[in-house]
Amino acid sequence: MPEPIRMDRKGAEPTDPSESGAPSTATQRLNAWLRDLIEAGGSDLLLVPGSPAAIRFEGELRTIDDDALDGSQIEAAVLPVLAPRAAAMFRDVQIADASYRIEGVGRFRINLHRERGQTAAAIRALPSKIPVLSDLNLPSGIEALAPLTRGLVLIGGAAGSGKTTTLAALVHEINRSEARHIITIEDPVEYEHPHLKSVLEQVEIGTDAPDFPTALRAALRQAPDIVVVGEMRDPETMRIAVAAAETGHLVLSTLHTTDVASTISRISDSFPAERQNTIRQELAMALSAVVVQVLVPSKRGGRVPAAELLIVGYGARQHIRRNALQHIQQEITMSKSKGSFSLEESLAGLVRSGHLDREDALGYATHPDDLSSLLKN
Repeated sequence: MPEPIRMDRKGAEPTDPSESGAPSTATQRLNAWLRDLIEAGGSDLLLVPGSPAAIRFEGELRTIDDDALDGSQIEAAVLPVLAPRAAAMFRDVQIADASYRIEGVGRFRINLHRERGQTAAAIRALPSKIPVLSDLNLPSGIEALAPLTRGLVLIGGAAGSGKTTTLAALVHEINRSEARHIITIEDPVEYEHPHLKSVLEQVEIGTDAPDFPTALRAALRQAPDIVVVGEMRDPETMRIAVAAAETGHLVLSTLHTTDVASTISRISDSFPAERQNTIRQELAMALSAVVVQVLVPSKRGGRVPAAELLIVGYGARQHIRRNALQHIQQEITMSKSKGSFSLEESLAGLVRSGHLDREDALGYATHPDDLSSLLKN
């Protein structure tokens, strides 16, 4: 598409509105906001009726326009840039996800939806550079997940906690060091991986496949070594992923969760009560590791990740089978020799390295008393 034409903050007419093939004035305004987002180093553009356009920068919101928007303005700006299938979905069910590329600016993930009867949008900037695991400041031990050859590896965390970045960094680590067949399934594709030592296919929902279960079933017929599921959103995707991990594939995926125990329970609890025991038995056999991470503001600027990691062994498998997940935290402590570590150990490391004050770290801890004990040593 043509180079976006910058507009002033009042949404003035473009400098050359007669240019053949140019986007509409409303879409040019969207493109200008997205250019501002990239230039500011922000992560998200939020378009909400009744509020000016805003960007998220290092976790904080900043308005980038003077005028409050209404739903018709947001729809006029965003709907035309969606792929036809996504646009049709929005018209049908009032919510749609899609990717959007502006040449020379970047790629974006769009969620167009409705709120209080009006159209709204949340747009995430998709990084152009593949993350390197060693550059993410993750706790030591996460790199041990890359050499795994089978099983299910789950990465949990809240929205915006860096789950997808960690997942992409693990894929890149495997891609540059191992000759494997990797298939990623995403909605949309966020990081575009090159072919390095591995053969890597990237399937985008809505473009290459209609939904996650269909794409995952198809991927398992394509002789993959590793399947990456961008997010496990529904029981059918979870069921297929667990079965694939049980039968010798390495499956990597993410979930919106807050700790290791809730990440495990999220899967079994997604099924009807009569199926949950069976899923727990299968999950106990399939699961290899669970990471949960959070991004915390650093005293040095920016944000840094804190995380907890469970390397699943015999004890954890027994707790999963019995639905005794209250013992998982204890299992993290007992399996330190295998590489497991707690969130509190990660936070203590950030205090010692000067990224966090003790008080701030205690505010993020799930078990503050454990953190206090660690900081005494």
